[in-house]
Amino acid sequence: MEAATATATATATETDEPVSRELVSVAHALSLPAESYCNDPDIEMAWAMRAMQHAEVYYKLISSVDPQFLKLTKVDDQIYFEFREIFEKLRIDVLDPEELKSELAKEKWRPFCLKFDGIIEDFNYGTLLRLDCSQGYTEENTIFAPRIQFFAIEIARNREGYNKAVYTSVQSKGEEKRPDKEREKEAKSGGERGTDKGGEKENTDKGEKEKKADNKINKGSVTAV
Repeated sequence: MEAATATATATATETDEPVSRELVSVAHALSLPAESYCNDPDIEMAWAMRAMQHAEVYYKLISSVDPQFLKLTKVDDQIYFEFREIFEKLRIDVLDPEELKSELAKEKWRPFCLKFDGIIEDFNYGTLLRLDCSQGYTEENTIFAPRIQFFAIEIARNREGYNKAVYTSVQSKGEEKRPDKEREKEAKSGGERGTDKGGEKENTDKGEKEKKADNKINKGSVTAV
């Protein structure tokens, strides 16, 4: 597993994407017993890379699109309904690992997860889940979870507005990074448009005055005749 995570970390470092840099430490959070993989390094590597790629794609998604409009599966409505029916009071903005990993919690989660066997592809496949939904995939903020558990929590976070913190934060940073010249150009363009409107108004007022003067002249001419 150590070899797999080291290679995964090196691969993530090679990319220039901001999210990839956040994911560099995620490899350390990938922790399943070695026997789960039969000590096969190829399987370890495939799982580590797939989990990281899934996390990266998802984070980019909620960073670029308002999460409340996202649809993660064909059965989002069913997943959300079943989830909130069983876990009505579960806090999802900041997860307590005990609510997911304790023996008592597992007894409650197991029947929920099994409901989606055959409905969600690879419903129990290993996936990375953020504890604090306002933060990215860092080592301290990441735990391992079955895919259906990830879907249930993230669909609820999207629908209940918790994931919007990521979208808002990323969009604000993007705005701040825009070149000053570009912002100045927009401001100048807006000012010019305002000047044009003022000029148009002035020309209109001038035209009205000339029109009234012409009317008076015409009336005077008529009277004189």
